[in-house]
Amino acid sequence: MLYLYSMEQKRILSGHSLKDLQNFCTEAGLKKFTAQQICEWIYQKKAHSFGQMTNISLKDRAALEQMAQVGSDSPLQVQQSADGTKKYLFSSPNPDKETSQDKFIESVLIPDGDRATLCVSSQSGCRMDCDFCATGSQGFNHHLPASQILNQILSIPEADSLTNLVFMGMGEPFDNLDNVLKSIDVLTSPWGLAWSPTRITVSTVGITPQLDRFMQECRCHLAVSLHNPFSDERAELMPVEKSYPVKELVEMLKTYNWSGQRRVSFEYILISGFNDNPRHALATARLLHGLPCRVNLIRYHEVPGKAYRKSSLEKTEIFQNILQEKGIICTLRKSRGEDIMAACGLLAKTGGKK
Repeated sequence: MLYLYSMEQKRILSGHSLKDLQNFCTEAGLKKFTAQQICEWIYQKKAHSFGQMTNISLKDRAALEQMAQVGSDSPLQVQQSADGTKKYLFSSPNPDKETSQDKFIESVLIPDGDRATLCVSSQSGCRMDCDFCATGSQGFNHHLPASQILNQILSIPEADSLTNLVFMGMGEPFDNLDNVLKSIDVLTSPWGLAWSPTRITVSTVGITPQLDRFMQECRCHLAVSLHNPFSDERAELMPVEKSYPVKELVEMLKTYNWSGQRRVSFEYILISGFNDNPRHALATARLLHGLPCRVNLIRYHEVPGKAYRKSSLEKTEIFQNILQEKGIICTLRKSRGEDIMAACGLLAKTGGKK
């Protein structure tokens, strides 16, 4: 069923499947094949208005204008880093309230040679409350509907040149899994963008009740935010550990088949004096033993007002070498966009002006 959204109470068409749009067209008195045309215009041709949909009759376009809207909004602002990274700011009205002040979300484009990766948000704010993260510190506003998730992709100038997508922006994707999966369906279906699922990675702090559904309903890669192998220490950083211990999550992951193209990785932010010594590296190797995976190391990006500091490059390399000696593929992720607050853990825009 298509939800009503915005003060105008028009139906948002972006973010919905071909079947949903066929039902909408039938209910609206339009030909069923109009749904296929709408899909092509919104998802493949990146149309922002019904006026652009020139193979739909003028009468039907006028009817669509009366009862619906595409659901496409241009970014309010773009910042560019010295390293070429771009940060886009979007308005994010709450879909569950008819009148409310807009909140704001950010997404990050990371160009790297012939690759262009977009980091998208799945929520306005976040309720995981990870202590080191700027997004968590701002609190939770609302879940993003699939239309707002997809708008971050469809409305930017680089939409057609994107090679990869990561759900690693603001919010916890498993906390808004319905809309994340809905947007992935659009991205990977032939009537949508027809992407391979292997171009998409979904991140989670480890909400284990949602894991099986994710594994069954899509074929995208999974990235788990680890950051500490010791439960008591991890709980200091990440309250989710108290409800869903990462050890249980890893044991669940070991029951799935990772022999195909799909892969699982672990993100590990190195914080000076807290989780960056050889003891942590050895414990991480023990925790992940027997699971085909890789670990991505990230030197902490310092958040204003937080006491945490980034680990030294020397300690980072020692940590990496220990994991590699234990047979775990381990890479050091290059920081991108730190000068415009676009790097991992720094997205936290709560206000802005149009």
